[in-house]
Formats: sequence, structure tokens, C-alpha cells
Amino acid sequence: MQGLNQDLPLLLSSILEHGATTFGDVAVVGRYAGEDMDYNYRRLEVRARQLASALRQQGYGPDRFVGSLAWNTHRHLELIYAATGIGTVLHTANPRLPPAQIAYAINFTGYRTLFIDPDTLVLAEQLAPQLETVRRYVMMAPPSTLPPTSLPELLSYEDLLADGAPGFAWPVLDERSACLLCFTSGTTGLPKGVLYSHRGTVLNALSTGGGNAWGLSADDAIIAIPGFFHCNGWAVPFFGPMYGARLVLPGRRTESAFLHRLIVEHGITVAPGVPTIFLDLLRHCRETEAGLGRLNRLFSGGTAPPLAMMEAYLRDYGVRTIHGWGMTETTSGVTMSFASRDLPADAALAAMRTQGKPMFGAAIRIADENGNVLPRDGVTPGHLQVRGHWSAAGYFRQPEVEAMTEDGWLQTGDVAKIDPDNTLHLVDRSKDVIKSGGEWISSQELETAAAAHPAVREAAVIAIPHPRWQERPLLIVATAGPVTEQELLAHLASLVPKWWLPDAVSFVEELPHGATGKLAKQVLRQWLAEGRLGVPPVVSATAQ
Repeated sequence: MQGLNQDLPLLLSSILEHGATTFGDVAVVGRYAGEDMDYNYRRLEVRARQLASALRQQGYGPDRFVGSLAWNTHRHLELIYAATGIGTVLHTANPRLPPAQIAYAINFTGYRTLFIDPDTLVLAEQLAPQLETVRRYVMMAPPSTLPPTSLPELLSYEDLLADGAPGFAWPVLDERSACLLCFTSGTTGLPKGVLYSHRGTVLNALSTGGGNAWGLSADDAIIAIPGFFHCNGWAVPFFGPMYGARLVLPGRRTESAFLHRLIVEHGITVAPGVPTIFLDLLRHCRETEAGLGRLNRLFSGGTAPPLAMMEAYLRDYGVRTIHGWGMTETTSGVTMSFASRDLPADAALAAMRTQGKPMFGAAIRIADENGNVLPRDGVTPGHLQVRGHWSAAGYFRQPEVEAMTEDGWLQTGDVAKIDPDNTLHLVDRSKDVIKSGGEWISSQELETAAAAHPAVREAAVIAIPHPRWQERPLLIVATAGPVTEQELLAHLASLVPKWWLPDAVSFVEELPHGATGKLAKQVLRQWLAEGRLGVPPVVSATAQ
């Protein structure tokens, strides 16, 4: 016998509809280059419906794809709801990735229209000759501001919007249909696509925004620092209208003085971001002797926040740091290190240092090399596996990639321990990826680029701890001829993003290898700790 509850699909359009109806006057604020924008959830939905109507007239709908290469602006937010609201899948391309990886992801998906903003125009012009299917670009900018460009067809977002009907009715879709597509960072090869469903995305936002995680309500104001291309902006685009929280969009800007001004002026209570952002903000507050207004909690992801940073925010400003863990494959968060306001400072800091506990709808476990499930004893390390309503069941158009265990758990590639109370502690990453300021740097790509220099016989890259960026790359080379550090860095500068450039280069006669011939990076890390590589085991903040 079935129950008699109404059966309504969980759709992203229903989130925006709820926000417009229930919290229509709540502010959505944009502050970015050349434009200050203030409107609300009611106006956001009107414009999203209008854009959805215009896209539908252009032939978009279910089983179609469209792309964005853009930062956190109100037009990008409108596009998220408009495209997904008619069943079209939006691929949010990451402007921070190497251009070759961006082009690969767009070509792999194969759509015709790419939405850009003024801050990505130059990048789009650089990419255009490599894009095999994109024929039309839409500039998300104020009216009558189309710049001169080499792009083959550039349309105005506002002109496209004007063709739509503000009263367009959201269609009823299958909640299990796809809505958004994010690609991994390609740290161990080419990027892989993760295709999110409406149902999984809505459930993720409901659980992540709840009491033991973000604890959101209509009393809150959120500043959207994580890019919308990072795991759906950590669900921030959905939190605002779902919980009635004010939403402040800073575009691409993350300078401390700018963020501090927004936090204080707009009464921000909740700030998500990577530790580098918060370290710089803390430094700014100390140097200027400024407070943080209504800010009371940070949500830190991407890499573990330093204890000293969390302690300073808590003791000096009364701001809790809630540390979470998730990945592209899990939509956004899986665990959160919730620390009650009633906890003494030492107990709160102890909770914040962990990756926290799973939220309802997600589960974690660890297994050994043979797939045997290991105990939650807080001591035994194992390979971390997850499952849940918003975890991936495979990769987009890559069924050959084995992501799942036989009994349906996602293999994360991380190594962890789990306490008896289900608290997660990450031990290491099984992939040799470097996380710098929350962004991933591929050691493999750096090694390949370095090895292209004729004087380099073999190259290896490992991470050096850094007090600001958390990790920075160290290049270790065995040479085949004379070459200097400056020459190698100049060589790399033409092949990789500037922020990937190693902080130091160490020269050795031979690189160590394991039994199978692979580089023994654990030996290199030991050499670093012992001082055998000629660089300090921790890079100083002034070395940048």
C-alpha cells in the first residue's frame, strides 16, 4: 500500500519559485567590474523565466547542452536557473583551468552556445579556434556594451533576454534528469565530467544547508566566493532562495579589502571559501584593526584550514570555521565539522580540525586494498568510499572508467580514518595532486612540461607546505646538461598557468624509483624533510 502524499518532482526551478514567492523582497546584490546591481529573488525569477523562454525559442530543452565560462554574477545565476529550468544541461566551465583542459571539456560535451562575461572575453578569444562545436557566444554584460572582438558571433545577453516572455511557465521535468555538468580538474589525466541530476542537487542543498552543516535561515546573508564552476558554487546559488538568505555576488574578485568591505556593508553572516581567502582576510583585519561585522561562520573547503587561522577567527572575532569535505563527484559537501556555539573554545577547535560527520543523505566508509571494509576505530587508515543521493554513479560518457565498487560505493581516491562516532579524518590523497589555495595543480602535467626542456633528463614534482597557500609545487630534476632554475621557470611559463610555476627547483643526480619503475615520491618527500633537496621543508610566506 502506498501513502497518500502528493508526488512533486524535486527541480531547481522549484527552489527559485519558492524564493520568489516566499522571500521575494530579499536582496540579491552584485558588485563587479563596471556594474553594481541590486535586485531581489522576485526579479531574479522574472528574468530567469524570460531567459528560459528565449532559450526555448532557440530550440533548447531536454537533452541539450549549453555552456558558461563566467564568474559569480547575477546573469550567470539567472542562466543556471533558466537553462536547467527547461531541461537543458548547463556546463559551467572553469576559467582557472589550463586552456587546453577547458577546450577539451567543451569539445567533449559538444554544444553550440557559450555564455561568457567581460572578464572571460580574452580567454574565450584564445579558446575559440580550438572549440570544435561552439558557433555562438553570448556576452553576459549590461545592455549596449558589446566590445570589439575576434569571436565569430557575439550576441548580447540582454538582447537575447528581451526576446523571452517574463510569464513563461516552468515545465514539469523528471527529477532524475540531468541539470548541471562539472568537470574534474584533470590532475591525473584529462578532466572527467560529473553530471548532476535535479533530484540530487536539490537534496544536497537541503541537507548541506541544514542545522548540522551551514545552519542557514532568513537571518543570514551569504557572500558567494566559490566559483559557480566549483561543485555548483558549493550550492550557494540554491541556498539563497531556498532558505531566504541574502546573496552577495562579488564576480571574480577576492582581494581582502574588497571582500571585507562587502562583508561589513552587507551584513554578511556566512562566508564560504578556501583557506587562502580567509588567511588573507585575517591578515587584512589585523593590519587595519577592523572587525568583521555580523560575520559569524566560515565554511572552509578545498584543503584543510590551518589551526592557527581557525583559532584566531574564533578567539579574536567570534567566528567559527566549519570545515567540510566533498569533491566534484559528490556535488558539493559530504561531511561537515559542525561545532556548536555552546562549546568551549578548545572543544570547538578540536571539532573544527576534523573533516566532520556525514550529513543526512550521505554515507562514508573505508576499505583495504582488496575492498574489505575496515573498522571505524579512529586508528585504521583505508581508502575512502562514499555513497548517497548526490554522489556520482559514474562519469559522463566514460563508462569505461571504473568509479564504483561492486556494491555501489564511489571510490574517492583519498585515504582516511573514521572514528567510532563516524567522524572523518583525511590522512592523505592517493593521487599526487597539489592543492594551492584550494585550486588543484597537476604534478604530472608539470613534470611533463619540465621534461620537454632539452636539459632535463627526468622531472618530479611534490608539494611543499606553505603558510598561506597550504601547498606549493617543488620541481626536482635530474639534468642531461647545464640549465639554471631561472631557465627552467621561463620554459614552464610558456606551458602552464603562471600560478602553477614551482616555488623552487632542486637539482639531483638521480631520481628514486620504485620496484615497478615509477617515481618514488615518498622518498622525495623524505629527502625534503631531511634537507637533502636544498630547500626548506616549509616555504615561507615571503618567498612568493
